[in-house]
Amino acid sequence: MKRTHTFVCLLLFCGAIVAASPFWGMSTISPSSIWTAGHPDAEVFWRLRFPRTLVAFLAGAGLSISGMVFQALLRNPLATPFTLGVSSGAALGASVYFRLGVFLPVLGSMGTLGAALCGSLLSMAIVYLLTRARGGLSTAVMLLAGVVINFFFSSLVMFTQYLSDANDSLRIMHWLMGSLTGLEIFRIPDLAFVVIVGALVIRHFSMEIDLLAAGEELAASRGVRTNRAKLYVFVIASIIVGTVVSLTGPIGFVGMMIPHICRLWLGWTHRTLLPAAFFLGGCFLVVCDLCARSIMAPAEMPIGIITALIGGPFFLWVLFKSCRAGGLLQ
Repeated sequence: MKRTHTFVCLLLFCGAIVAASPFWGMSTISPSSIWTAGHPDAEVFWRLRFPRTLVAFLAGAGLSISGMVFQALLRNPLATPFTLGVSSGAALGASVYFRLGVFLPVLGSMGTLGAALCGSLLSMAIVYLLTRARGGLSTAVMLLAGVVINFFFSSLVMFTQYLSDANDSLRIMHWLMGSLTGLEIFRIPDLAFVVIVGALVIRHFSMEIDLLAAGEELAASRGVRTNRAKLYVFVIASIIVGTVVSLTGPIGFVGMMIPHICRLWLGWTHRTLLPAAFFLGGCFLVVCDLCARSIMAPAEMPIGIITALIGGPFFLWVLFKSCRAGGLLQ
């Protein structure tokens, strides 16, 4: 009953924050003006503020549920979409497209999405093959392979940036900081489709994720085909991360902080954790975007800087807390 009350309060809080976010800073706005076609307030609200809030919410939700999956399957509270090289793979794909996009104008902005998805899936494929080469799908081997791929792909991103001209190099650098500036409205349905369908697929595997989080031996003894379940869920999480990164850039720490906070409040049952991480992750990134727009107004900070400033101390807190508890497994 207590957890149900906490969950309901969490949803109401997140809903209030997200609903109020587009109006923040528009002190002179009239409630009726946003429904008046052609009114300046309506143009600002529906073309800029509302789409940006929606993207921030969907991106935060996608990163959060992906981090939840990685933490559960790796049984490590410090796991993030960066841990398995997924974010760095997506970043590499998008960076290469920025460098070569001039030769592929027919793809337009969809090229960024496709390149980021290919990069994230490539990183997962390499991690999977490296892990399989050691026999089975060992969590420890997968984690180590992911860390190596993350560093390798990050170095390739820097190499791509080095080979680019000043304009492309600046574009890549700004994108790597994470930003919601200049988002393309017509890409929002793609993001919404991937995040929502991905969340539904993860919910379908929630029981398997619960058992895998408790241990692969226990999951296998309960009839779970562990290798297949891990592969399916990792692929879905990678597609979500790749889609988010293609639109916002690699925003760090959301996938580490939010699932951990939800787990402290609501326990380990992923059927409950999933909606909590979805809504709290979306709300968190909306608030971070508000901070990014407000701190240096009228200038704007990259949202990745805000999440890093919050996530760095949180990471250290989880690390020291886990060490005092005798390890990184919670």
